[in-house]
Amino acid sequence: MGGSVLPSAPVEVFDACPLLLVDGHNLLWGATFGFPAEIRSRDKTRLLTGVFAFFALLRVAIREDLTTPPEVIVVFDGQYGGSDRKEIDPAYKAQRPTDEAALAPIQFLPDVKRGLDQHRIIWTELDHAEADDVIAALVHITPAPREVVVMSRDRDFYQLVTDRVRVLNTKMHPGKRYIGPAEVFARHQVTPVQWADYRALTGDPADNLPGIHGVGAKTAATLLADGLTLDDLLASGRLDTGRGRIVRDQLDLARKWRDMIRLNHELEIPVTPTGQPSQLLPTPADVIEALGLW
Repeated sequence: MGGSVLPSAPVEVFDACPLLLVDGHNLLWGATFGFPAEIRSRDKTRLLTGVFAFFALLRVAIREDLTTPPEVIVVFDGQYGGSDRKEIDPAYKAQRPTDEAALAPIQFLPDVKRGLDQHRIIWTELDHAEADDVIAALVHITPAPREVVVMSRDRDFYQLVTDRVRVLNTKMHPGKRYIGPAEVFARHQVTPVQWADYRALTGDPADNLPGIHGVGAKTAATLLADGLTLDDLLASGRLDTGRGRIVRDQLDLARKWRDMIRLNHELEIPVTPTGQPSQLLPTPADVIEALGLW
């Protein structure tokens, strides 16, 4: 669903329900490979696990992890998403397997989109954008005090976290699934504002960004202590001794990684939050039935 491209201007929505932004490919991959049971059509000829599990996990998150019915927008990666980052570094995500088994979730994507359409759940994608950046743009145009929840296992979203924007990782244990500023700091000893600087130093294996060799999480957090960024480090004196000297010698490289990790919230996006709750999803079995897939 979607429509014409709209300017990324703030939407004046007051007393609105929470906005749930779903990282669509992230959820589909987790649904396909992480669901505890294989789901097939009644005649056993069609594999339905990805579609069934996608709607099962989304429905459970809405019913159990959000206290108020949300407005839901599902965002998928565009076909050429990541091309800008690959121009900076061709190795970006190059380690990810591209064989048929690894790309199995893609087969479910058309039916997932049909199911979202049937149940009036808005979804969107931009051909040349990653879902991460589209979600960042949606966060950017959603004014305070509206609560925003980003449903994803991708820690790149930690850089968006504020007192009103949280990440929901349903893979974590109940009671620990929401990540706000306090949780980011407790786990990594940096603030959300520092997240891109921190990951530029430590690296991000999921995106094939190596970071600075020899700099681990503890060293990175120590260098960035007290809210410092990469741009503050030279004047701080922290790069004059120990492993700080490694960073000093590769500071331009770290800035390159940071530029790739930072999310681009300046996109023009084809949907605008309405402030109204989305239609509640039926059981995943009913979604499959409505799609005519049983």
